[in-house]
Amino acid sequence: MSASALEKPQKSSKVTGRYLYAIISRPTQDEFGPFGIDGGMVYTIGKSRVAAVVSDIPNERLRPERRRLAAHHEVLKRLLQTETILPMAFGVVADGGDAVQRILDKNEEAFGEQLDRFAGKVEMGLRVCWDVPNIFEYFVDTHADLKLLRDSLFRTSREPTQDEKIELGRTFDRALLQDREHHIAQVLSVLGPQCFEVKENKPRDEREVMNLACLIERGQQKAFEEGVFAAAKFFDHHFAFDFNGPWPPHNFVDITLQT
Repeated sequence: MSASALEKPQKSSKVTGRYLYAIISRPTQDEFGPFGIDGGMVYTIGKSRVAAVVSDIPNERLRPERRRLAAHHEVLKRLLQTETILPMAFGVVADGGDAVQRILDKNEEAFGEQLDRFAGKVEMGLRVCWDVPNIFEYFVDTHADLKLLRDSLFRTSREPTQDEKIELGRTFDRALLQDREHHIAQVLSVLGPQCFEVKENKPRDEREVMNLACLIERGQQKAFEEGVFAAAKFFDHHFAFDFNGPWPPHNFVDITLQT
């Protein structure tokens, strides 16, 4: 859920808006503490089965400054300790309490369904990378067809044509994709049974083998970590594993806000 789903607030430091952090089931407490953006009190707005976690803020677009981003994520981190939450993206500001309640009213059914879906669950992340100085040379050394093609093009006195270089690049890309698919299957053979859902995020660079978001039961974090170590045994020293979490289910929330 993103800021674009709401109407852009009018810029005025005199008008108090409501900064939205997350949607939760109707809580047992109305205030969580003064740890929101710019030190604001974090509290809830909601008259039915769902509530919005907010803090007061000037009704204007926020710049993604480091301290404000940190405060946003700190609120989500604290909420996650006791609540099932639907996290909002940074920068969602409503015109006021009434505007927040209208959002809740129009989206109550969708919010409720998603909260039921994520009840008792958290997101864990797993990133695996090739830990090598040069990813292309590593693939040349480990893929005979790529090595043969590279050598046929560059170990002669003739300069390769542009089409030949393009074909070499395509061969490398195919090998990269095939190896990623193979390695992901290896990891999921171990971790898959422990996860309710897994999302494969797009690799951020050529060295990234996989970037997985895994939805697991809240009490199964230790088992997930042990599963990562078990999966890592399939791989040699050319791979680096990094897991993180728990997080709110950022990669799994799927709601189009009705405003």
